[in-house]
Amino acid sequence: MKNVHFIVNPIAGKGDSTINEVLLSQYFEAKHFDLCLKISNYPGHATELTKASLHEGAHIIVACGGDGTINEVASCLVGTDIPLGIIPFGSGNGLASNLDIPKNLCEALVLLRNAHMTKIDVGRMNGRFFFSNTGVGFDASVIKNYESSNRRTLSGYLAACITSLKQLTKPQEIEIKANGRKWKTNPFLVFVSNTNVMGYHLSLTPQASLQDGLLDVLVVTKVNRVKMLVLGVLLLMNRPHLLKEARHFQTTTLALSSLPGTHFDSQIDGEFHVVEDNTIFIGIEKKALTVIVPEQL
Repeated sequence: MKNVHFIVNPIAGKGDSTINEVLLSQYFEAKHFDLCLKISNYPGHATELTKASLHEGAHIIVACGGDGTINEVASCLVGTDIPLGIIPFGSGNGLASNLDIPKNLCEALVLLRNAHMTKIDVGRMNGRFFFSNTGVGFDASVIKNYESSNRRTLSGYLAACITSLKQLTKPQEIEIKANGRKWKTNPFLVFVSNTNVMGYHLSLTPQASLQDGLLDVLVVTKVNRVKMLVLGVLLLMNRPHLLKEARHFQTTTLALSSLPGTHFDSQIDGEFHVVEDNTIFIGIEKKALTVIVPEQL
């Protein structure tokens, strides 16, 4: 008998995704599976529910939601032999897209039942895990404005981009250390990715891989509004590296530091996060998470 626990965020995406015991019983036979359905009701609740599921002896834990819900559940599973299942109910679904997990609920449930597994790398930022990406600068501002709106759609994301452009101020100087080098810059954004999709099938790092043991970093230095529009067009084409002010590299560790007494606004897997420090350390843990994926992945 295999114990499968489902952690569901009922308001992920547009909040209109339905999953219940009756539906699950059509895909998971009672003689082979013992199912448990749990509802996450507030930020951090999915983490609490996942920890309880581990204590209860779950063999598979399924995150049903967007990248934020997946982050909460998966963070509890890093370094364990308990596989993560994903049902993408979110608006962006960056990690699910990279793993080729279908958005169609029935297809996703069939994939879970087949339980083909692989191991993926995990990013770490000041002790917090990320599975898709993290960043400071413009992308953090966009996520902050996106969260403050009630539009969990691509149009809502684009509106947040426009708002962030209007709010744009002179970027602070930071020092970057990576690959044995260090330099100072005033970045428009520093984007660190473990996946080749950041949501809505858009990508700042189209060559990134979940299994190469490396983080892909894109640093865009201070640009004017015209160059920002150019970057937006290149983003839609998945060619952001073609911008002259963009610098792309791969690394296993990255350190960002600003003036003492300052702090970083950041985003972690599409969730706004304030770093109450002037230093950020980012690294990678190779093949640290087991995930259920399509067999051809």
